Formats: sequence, structure tokens, C-alpha cells
Amino acid sequence: MGEIESAAASSQRAAVERLLDHAAVTEAFAIQTCNRVEAYVVTDDAGAGRAVLESYAADIPDSVLEWLDHEASLRHMMRVASGLESLVIGEDQIIGQVRDAYEDARSIGAVGPVLESAITKAIHVGERARSETAINDGVVSVGSAAVELAATEHDLTDATATVVGAGEMSTLAAKALDARTDADRLLVVNRTVERAERVLDAVEMDGQPLGMDALERAVSAADVVVSATGKPDPVIDPSLVAATGETVVFDLAQPQDVPESVGELANVTRYDLDALESVTEETRAKRREAALAVEEVINEAFEELLTQYKRKRADEVISAMYEGAERRKTAELEQAFAKLDLDEEEREVVESMADSIVNQLLAPPTNGLRDAAEADDWSTINTALQLFDPSFTDEETDGLAAIAEHASGGSEGMPPAIRDRLDDRT
Repeated sequence: MGEIESAAASSQRAAVERLLDHAAVTEAFAIQTCNRVEAYVVTDDAGAGRAVLESYAADIPDSVLEWLDHEASLRHMMRVASGLESLVIGEDQIIGQVRDAYEDARSIGAVGPVLESAITKAIHVGERARSETAINDGVVSVGSAAVELAATEHDLTDATATVVGAGEMSTLAAKALDARTDADRLLVVNRTVERAERVLDAVEMDGQPLGMDALERAVSAADVVVSATGKPDPVIDPSLVAATGETVVFDLAQPQDVPESVGELANVTRYDLDALESVTEETRAKRREAALAVEEVINEAFEELLTQYKRKRADEVISAMYEGAERRKTAELEQAFAKLDLDEEEREVVESMADSIVNQLLAPPTNGLRDAAEADDWSTINTALQLFDPSFTDEETDGLAAIAEHASGGSEGMPPAIRDRLDDRT
């Protein structure tokens, strides 16, 4: 858990702003949860993107780092939104966290066409996974996993439960306590009492909202405590529970709310996120078949997304080709009109004929270019550029060079027609 803490920025928005500070980054996205910190960047060059992320992760131990390239990161994002990468497979909380991270990045202009397609596709996949498969049946959050474990291992009949914190994790835990146990009283402790009241509004059991000054009283009265505040320092130390009766304490926070020394007390049973593996392992076994179905959904969506990206690349080339043809057509029409004495109606007929000829001539190669891009066949695109030679402007040549370099993995794989044009200009 210390590694996750070292990787996390003060907020998702702060993480994105830090990534955007690098000139090479055109788009950025970051998501931070209790058990993951992820950063995504879009750059014109893969090496530049890797350098940015290495700088961003400079203080993070190599043992917990995982680097993903373009396609692997797209697939991974879909797996995250679907809950396949969560501590509890299929949990519902993560898709909301992806949406929140998306809004955080969008709010500062960090989401462009590449990430817009990727993130919205991932969210759609996450929604399909939950509506079309059984991936979220049973335990669906870390909070509900904690309550499941408490109900299995301890008698909570007529128990008093205390939830410390009023965030999403605490709210999920409160809902799970309400639905899955025989506890009959809930105390919610939070710095802001109004937020504690909102947690109680989400459940049916009797309860009381309290401020942090009542923490000791709330813990002493509790049979089960769930703490998830996100504070930088522990909030429940050994002295706070030393004199209580038998108490079950769950620490769902990162960094820790409850130090390990609390678990050494004779009257306290302490569980942290690692201890929930036993519950989540059982859930994984039950959801294995559903996970396979989700993988099929991801495979289908992944191919659709790649096709979408490739067709966009082809469309940029096609657009440049049409613009070149349009300029040539306009120039030829001007020369013809200068030699002919045509009235307005006759000129319109000739212009319409010229438009039709251009469109008919370019329609077959347009479809062929899109198919070639979808198949990563840049030699065909190169041939088309040589055949049609639409007299690209310098700006268009720069754009095509960037497209080709991105698609082919570097200038070595750049189509000769584009590379030669650049050579002629230098």
C-alpha cells in the first residue's frame, strides 16, 4: 500500500495537469483509486511518451510499475472499466471512478480525439459487461467484501456498526452493512457532520451522524468498525480501542487509517485490504465464467476501436487527397472558363460535371484507402499518393508525414512518397 501512496498525486486533476506540463503531451488522463494509480498520455512519438511517464513515475519503485504501449493500454482501460482488474472482480465502484476521472481530465481540456474515443468506449464496455453478463453478481465492492467477511466470521446480530468517513467507499460499506448483516444501529463519523448525514440517508437502519470529536465514543460503542477516510495519518490508534470489548475493525483506507499494532490487541480483530483477498478469491471463482463473457465483449469493442482509429488516419489522407483534387479542378475550370464564353447556367453545368468526375474517380481509391488503413497496409496508401499526386501543400505534407510516422512506427517505415517530399524541402 505504501507504493500506491507514493504513486498518487494530490488529486486526479493535479496528476493530469502535471502530465500536460510536458510539451510533448497533447492529451492526458489519470485515475487514482484505493488500489491503483494509472496515467495515460498521447504524444506524437512513442519514445517521448515513455520519457514523460518515466519522469512522472520517477519516485515509484520499479517492482510496482507496469508499462503498456498504445494497444495494450486501450485494452487495459476496457478491463479496468469492466472490473476485471479490480481487487473484487466486477465491482461497480470502478466504472463510476473512471467516469469521474474522465470528467476531471475533460474539465481542464486534457481529453482530445484519441482519449475521447478510448475512454468513452471503455465506459460503454463497462456498462455492457454489467448489463449483459453476471460479472457483478454477489460481492461487488471492497466495502461489501469487508461486510461479507465480517458477517461470515463474526456474529453481528443486534450489533452496533461505526463507519468512519463519508466518501464513496464508506457509503458502500454502510449500504452493505444495512443489506447483509443483522446490525441494528449505525454510527457515521466524519469531519463534516452534514456529509455523515448523507451516508445515513442512503440506508434504512437507525443511525446517528457524528463529528470527529466523537470518534472515541463511536468506536467504543461499536461491535464492527469500518474506516475509510483517506487522511494522511492514522485515525484509530491502539489507545482508542484498548478498552473496548470484542471489536472487528476494517481498514479500507489508503494510506492506512488503522495501524497494524491495533490488530495485536487481544480484543480486536483487524482486517485491511490485503486480508480481503480470501473473500475476493471466492468471488473470482464464482465469476470466472462471467469474466470470459466480458473478455469477448472487450475483444469486440477493442477491434472496433482500432478500426475507428485506423479509419480516422485514412480519412486524414483522403481529405488531403480531395483537397488537392479540388484545387486542381478549380484551376482547370478557371482556365477553361477563360477560353469559353459561357453564361451562368452553362458554367454551373460544367462545374457540376467536373465535381461528378472528381467524385467518381476518387470514390474507389477512397474505399481502398480506408480498407488499407484498417489492414495497416501503408504501402497501398503510398502507392495511391504516388498515383494521384494531389500536389500537397507544405502543411499537408507535414500532416501526412506525422500520420505515416505514427502508423509505421518511425521515419524508417514512412511511405517513400511522403519521405521524398520532405527530403525535397530540406
